[in-house]
This record gives sequence, C-alpha cells and structure tokens, in this order.
Amino acid sequence: MSAKPKVGERGTREWQELDARHYMHPFTDFRALAAEGSRVITHAEGVHLYDSEGQEILDAMSGLWCVNIGYGRHELADVAARQMRELPYYNSFFKSAHPPAIELARVLDELTPPQFHRVFFTQSGSEANDTIVRMARRYWDLMGQPKRNVIISRVNAYHGSTMAAASLGGMAFMHAQGGLPIPDIVHIEQPYWYENGIDVEPEAYGLRAARRLAEKIEEIGPERVAAFIGEPVQGAGGVIIPPSTYWPEIQRICREYGILLIADEVICGFGRTGRWFGSETFGIEPDFMTIAKGITSGYQPLGDAMVSDKVADVLIEKGGEFAHGFTWSGHPVCCAVAIENIAIMRREKIVERVQEEVAPYFQKRIRELADHRLVGEVRGVGMLGAIELVAHKGSRTFFRDRSAVGLVCRDHCFRNGLIMRAVRDTMIMAPPLVMTKANVDELVEKARRCLDLTARDIGIG
Repeated sequence: MSAKPKVGERGTREWQELDARHYMHPFTDFRALAAEGSRVITHAEGVHLYDSEGQEILDAMSGLWCVNIGYGRHELADVAARQMRELPYYNSFFKSAHPPAIELARVLDELTPPQFHRVFFTQSGSEANDTIVRMARRYWDLMGQPKRNVIISRVNAYHGSTMAAASLGGMAFMHAQGGLPIPDIVHIEQPYWYENGIDVEPEAYGLRAARRLAEKIEEIGPERVAAFIGEPVQGAGGVIIPPSTYWPEIQRICREYGILLIADEVICGFGRTGRWFGSETFGIEPDFMTIAKGITSGYQPLGDAMVSDKVADVLIEKGGEFAHGFTWSGHPVCCAVAIENIAIMRREKIVERVQEEVAPYFQKRIRELADHRLVGEVRGVGMLGAIELVAHKGSRTFFRDRSAVGLVCRDHCFRNGLIMRAVRDTMIMAPPLVMTKANVDELVEKARRCLDLTARDIGIG
C-alpha cells in the first residue's frame, strides 16, 4: 500500500474532487457545492487564513465565532500534546474524574457570575443546550411541578443543531426539515428593532418585544412554563443587539412568573462583548449559562452548562441519578486546552484590551460604512458587528429576496481576501479578539470594496 499524500502534495482541484466525493458539509447544498468546489483552507496564523491557492484571507468571523485568541498559538498545541501523553482519555462515568476536568470546573467557578459554582461538561453548545432542557424540566419535576415543561425561545434564534437545540432555535428553514420543533418549545418575537420597530424608538420597542414573553406565558399558562432561553446578542440570527430596555424587562418578567432564565453564552462568552460574558454586559442574572466556542478558542471541541446554586442544590439533594451524559463529557485534552486558553486570556489581559482599546476602535470604524448607498444600519457591541444591506435607506426597505444580495456580497468578500458571513442580507462579523487597529483598518477597507462591488453587480449606482 502506498503512503497517503501530504497536504502539499495535492493540488486544489484534487482536494475539491475528493471533498465532493466523500465529505457532506454542514448547512450546505451538497449538489451546489460539488459543482462549484469548496475553498480549501490549509493553514492559519494570527487573524489570517491561507487557502490552497496561497491567498491570504482576513478571518472576520473567528472561524465560527470561536477563535478568540487567534490562530497559531503553539501554547495550546503544546498543552494538548502533553495531556495526550499523560492521559489522552478517560470518561466521567463510573464514579471517576481526572485533574483537567476538576481544575477547569474550579476555574469556571472563579470566572462566571457568583450564582454559578457547578458545571456539566459537554462537547458542544448544541449538547449544552440539550442538557439544559433536561435539567430545567427535571428541576421542576423535583419541585413538585411536573407540568412545567414548556421552554420559550425567540424567532430566528440559533441554539444548535441537535433535535432539542434546533427546536429551541427559531429558524424556520431548520424547522422545515426533520419534524421540528419538538413538543413544548415555543417562540416569541426577536428584539430586532431595525426590522420590527420602525414605528417606535429603540427603548420603547425593547419593552414591547420583552413583553411578548409575558403575553406568551399567559397564553400557555404560567403553571406550564419552565424557562426562557436567549442569547444576550443573537449571533447567527444576524447580530441582533437588543435595546437597552429589553433584558431588564425580560429579567423582571422571569422573576414575576418564577420561571428559569437561560443565557446562551456560546457566542457571547469569553470576551466577545467586551466582558467575560454577555450576561455581564447586559446585566442578566441567569439560572443557567451555556458555554462553548471561545472556551478553547476553537482549538478543541468543548461545551458546558453552568448551573446556578438554585437549580444545582435541588438536582443534588432531591434528584438521585441524573440520567444524562456523553462519552466526551469533560474530555481531558479539551479541558486542558481550555484551562490554558483562559490562562492566556487572563495573562495577556485580552478581555480588558477588547473593552478599552480594540472594541471601541472596531465599532467606530465599522460605523463609517453606514454612509454606503447599500447600508441601512451598522450595529454592534464588543467584537460583534452587523451591516444591514437594504434597497432603500430612508424607508428601511429590504430587498424582495432577503438573501440574494447578501450572498453576492459574501462571494465578493471571499474573492477579495475577507470572510464575512451573510445572514439573509445582513453581513455579520465576529473577528478574533486579538485584532490590532491595523487589522481593523484592513477589515473595513476590504468590506467597503466588497460593498462597492456588490452595488455594481446589482445595478445600484
């Protein structure tokens, strides 16, 4: 048998042919991708990717919202290798534990808001949100209220791709496949002022959107509602920044009706909003937090569910065996990498630098794009940004096909050395937290060029 060729021994076309023949990509039209050919990324350094053609690409999406400390951090590779030599794997079943999982749990106790002292490890954000569904319903069962099974989420939210997580999400195109959502998961309006609040100021709209929760609770019956789940900022839904009045009112309503509040921090956690967690940025005091992505900066797959004392005490004291878990829960290599990733962020004061220096400059520069003829709104917080592409700026009129123009812009970005994601006709950004001002300048320069090319292609002069 001949040796398999190394990366550099195959050309782009050969990789693309093998990819089309064998690899079914997530969230992809398989036939269309096979016809076009995938972009083959071969290596990365800092905030840039490099493809098999040698093109340098500024990654303004941090992979998938996760490479917070940038590419090429050899410290994380070294930690992973060392842990693989010491203990490459053992599970958390059979009354067993190991130092990396125990130590990471301790670190997360230090890092997260004060109501959290316990963590349930998963492999992903999807699994973490699945876990929360089980825990929230189990909590109410143990509290003598077994009818409290309904979890309320939001339209256009994204909470993962497993059956429960995809149901929690409010994306219609996902629900159209696979018999979703599962029972007892319902959705209310997302706090999308630019689309839904044209008749009112943001603060008034924030209250109106939040009060949809109270209306839904009354419609269902408070005795049946277990929890409300939301991302502090809806990421994959289009970087929806809620008005300042929204989260305080959501918090008030949850307390009034005695329902659990779940903060999905999979995107917003680990410095993305300028604080360690989005809940801190928006003043949320959740009963659960789900975490993934930035916890390892994407170098290893890891997620977790942070469980407040209020819930954990009931599960521990009254619950007996919690019949839930994963082969990879608390994987030692993933936990070791997470510990080092957090240590690097603390040592280099990355979150403080984001808050004080990088994010203000990033937000200032991307807002300069608001003068473009295609741009209706630029919004953002921390190292999150969104550019709304519209047919008419003054009237906030969207294009008839709410995805076609965004895809044109996205393709121009790829061709011009920039990765921005298109959510319908919203271009979204979540660049690495280690961006320099020069990197931000590069991003804005390339984004403006791609907006110009998009306007040209669709005939807007």
